[in-house]
Amino acid sequence: MSRRPARRRSRKADSTEQLLLALGGLVIAAAIIAAVVDFVRTHPWVPVVLVLLAGGAAAAWVVTRQRAARWERVRSQGLRYALTRLDALHHRRFEHAVRDLMRRDGCANAVQVGGAGDNGADVKATDPYGRRWVIQCKHRRAGLSGAAVGTPDLQVLNGTGRPVHKGDVVVLVTNGRFSKPALDFARSQRLHLVDRTMLGEWASGSRPLWELLLAVPPPRRPPSA
Repeated sequence: MSRRPARRRSRKADSTEQLLLALGGLVIAAAIIAAVVDFVRTHPWVPVVLVLLAGGAAAAWVVTRQRAARWERVRSQGLRYALTRLDALHHRRFEHAVRDLMRRDGCANAVQVGGAGDNGADVKATDPYGRRWVIQCKHRRAGLSGAAVGTPDLQVLNGTGRPVHKGDVVVLVTNGRFSKPALDFARSQRLHLVDRTMLGEWASGSRPLWELLLAVPPPRRPPSA
């Protein structure tokens, strides 16, 4: 009989304590707000300075981003590679270099896709005329002294470039050379070959690849502005 009233008193005490804590928190919050309002009232220049600082920081961030984007455009438009530099690349980095050259030429969506299961494509891109490019890269560390690219590589590219990847321009790029059978096969299948000589001209200059190759398909659309 005596324990039940004791429990009720304990619950009431807990409720009272929680209420007092809540009231105390409100009082403290009100005091802080009042102090801030009083400070701002007596120092009206502080909010102005804070707003100016925040605006300046935001403007500086925007300018920095714009400057970085501008320098990236300048860098990509002026991209050059010497053949000796391309020879020294890892074969995967060679694919990235080809991708970057396509971007330099105006193919903003150029991507490196080479790897396991790439179905014969290492780089894909759409040029400013709407043509879909499918490029396979064959890197030879020894350059012209390396093994010539033969028909087996071209047969793989020919079997996937148009049917699988829907390419309008199907290209094989190497820093080396092609065998005579490979040249004949490419001609018969309308495949475009970029050997060491053409690669050197493309990589060290500013002319897009479609101006160097012969008999590329006609544009799908006018160049974008």
